[in-house]
Amino acid sequence: MTSWPLPLPLLLNQAVPVVLWTLVVLLLAASLGCIVATLRTPRRPLVYSAAALLAAALVVVLIPGQHAPFPVRIVIGILALALAVLGGWPASQLVLVLATRSTTEPSAHDGILVRALTPEGVTTREVLRGGTTIGLLERLAAAGTIMAGFPEGLAVLIAIKGVGRFTELEQAEARERFLIGTLTSIIWACVCAGVFRIAAG
Repeated sequence: MTSWPLPLPLLLNQAVPVVLWTLVVLLLAASLGCIVATLRTPRRPLVYSAAALLAAALVVVLIPGQHAPFPVRIVIGILALALAVLGGWPASQLVLVLATRSTTEPSAHDGILVRALTPEGVTTREVLRGGTTIGLLERLAAAGTIMAGFPEGLAVLIAIKGVGRFTELEQAEARERFLIGTLTSIIWACVCAGVFRIAAG
């Protein structure tokens, strides 16, 4: 039987994990809050803040040395999945703007307009339509496979996306946007899902 008051080392051993898991939840919630705030009107500082908070959550979740209690895992899982699905779009848009310096022209159907020289002259066509919707589903699938303990599913996901977009990747602008957007989106989803997997053990 444990005497009361508890010895300081034992008290610290019990209190530190609680504080750390609480901090992980708060960091994920704050990151998700930044993302939600920037969905309608993209703002770089909020995206940077969300990424920094997510990185901090990943660092903190590595510290405890024991798995999170089941209720905490559920909360972390919900926050991580929401952050993975919603956060990848602002992150991808920011990286694309930084990488392409806004040289591509957006289209009416959430793609980009590319120009090609043909015998008839310069033609314009729309490629990579529906990028936002596909990105949401892609991140949901990517985070879901990792959270479920099936990372091999990422290979299937990338293969399906590559095959589906293959005919649109003739122009360099389309290839560049496809690769940068896909990699950013999947890396974001993987980091979010990784926080949950480490917490769950």
